[in-house]
Amino acid sequence: MSLHLFNSITTFVFDVDGVLTDGTLFLFPDGEMVRRMNIKDGYAMQLAVKQGYNVIIISGGQSEPVKTRLNNLGISEVFMGVKNKTALLQQKMMEHNLSSAQILYMGDDIPDVDAMSICGLPCCPADACTQVKAISDYISPMGGGSGCVRDVIEKVMTLQGKWQHDVAIASK
Repeated sequence: MSLHLFNSITTFVFDVDGVLTDGTLFLFPDGEMVRRMNIKDGYAMQLAVKQGYNVIIISGGQSEPVKTRLNNLGISEVFMGVKNKTALLQQKMMEHNLSSAQILYMGDDIPDVDAMSICGLPCCPADACTQVKAISDYISPMGGGSGCVRDVIEKVMTLQGKWQHDVAIASK
């Protein structure tokens, strides 16, 4: 894996279940489904937004609490219930005038494969399915919901000299 792939990233695209979460759903008797997210992933995402990176969430699942959490981190582009992730990503690329080389996409399962294939830096968590690992240029040593998002954001921002600016930004 070449570090130059990380240097050109301006946009992070993340799936939810299996990336921002560990893929576990807690099912309650009233039908509510609850997911668990990592606070360190959240810190890294809000810092990326504050540093001017695009952070886009594309999920096939539906969850208002997940959308609210991500919006509270400053992420405005949260797309839930997406049937065609590739078409949405292509639309976002046109809207933001992005080349594929500027996009890091982290997915974990079959519905992410096509969208990952049009990105400059396809990534996945350590516990992604075999097909996703096979097309990923970077496999995080962290699992989904266990810091894999923080791992890639910190890597990009450190290489671009933006991670160390977090103290000044976080105190504002």
